[in-house]
Amino acid sequence: MNGTPTLAEALATGTVVLDGGLSNQLEAQGHDLSDELWSARLLAEEPEAIVAAHLAYFEAGADVAITAGYQATFEGFARRGVDRERAAGLIASSVELAREAARRARVRGIGRPLWVAASAGPYGAMLADGSDYRGRYGLSVAELERFHRPRLEVLAGARPDVLALETVPDTDEAVALLRAVRGLGVPAWLSYTVSGGRTRAGQPLEEAFGLVAGADEVIAVGVNCCAPEDVEGAVAVAARVTGLPVVAYPNSGESWNATTRAWDGRPTLSPALARHWRASGAHLIGGCCRVGPPTITALSRTLTPGA
Repeated sequence: MNGTPTLAEALATGTVVLDGGLSNQLEAQGHDLSDELWSARLLAEEPEAIVAAHLAYFEAGADVAITAGYQATFEGFARRGVDRERAAGLIASSVELAREAARRARVRGIGRPLWVAASAGPYGAMLADGSDYRGRYGLSVAELERFHRPRLEVLAGARPDVLALETVPDTDEAVALLRAVRGLGVPAWLSYTVSGGRTRAGQPLEEAFGLVAGADEVIAVGVNCCAPEDVEGAVAVAARVTGLPVVAYPNSGESWNATTRAWDGRPTLSPALARHWRASGAHLIGGCCRVGPPTITALSRTLTPGA
């Protein structure tokens, strides 16, 4: 991709459109993800499905593919009997599959720059018990750093354009992640999941975003996997506290019912909201759970008309 600007360079000059929920698209393609490994299971079983999902988002107008690495961990694969060498290969393949989707998009005539963000979810994603929306696992910062660093080393070795440290529920884990990315040679964004103007664990957002001070690897901060109505205020805080470009990719507005294992409510994510987020400082804008290619197309047309 010689001649393609870095993601940081692109953020300095305009708006970059992220993709939507990878699991959402994989389910739309007919895949059952009711599994502790979630979309990461398909890294081993049906990698072509992941390429197709990424390609659908590139064709919908996304500039960035967020990989299937959210729940791809050494510990999670070990529970399935996958040894460490094979697990490392699967984790790295999450980046390679997104790169393949970008290659196919270019073959199909998409000429704009395309980037790959290697997803690294929180510790709770590996537990697959919903604690990624609560945090406070009873682990120290040092223990969390030891959990994250090996996976991040593998992802960095696959050379993504950026590491997406995403859906972070509390500041302890943010500190651990920021330590774990030091020296890897790949930029990162840090994205919290929030509710009502605080992290999911209840910390003030000023404190949470302030942690990136001095973290040279971080090129953007923000929020994801939250309600659309929680985005604008959080974006404004992130921009004010850090001075960095802000990333925003909320859920559709529906809520997950853990008892019925189904989504409740109705979508509230509107492309018109994205204009307000951009005005508040958001430079990377997309969607998370329950946000599919049609919504990304609408966001792209709203944010980059004529592109």
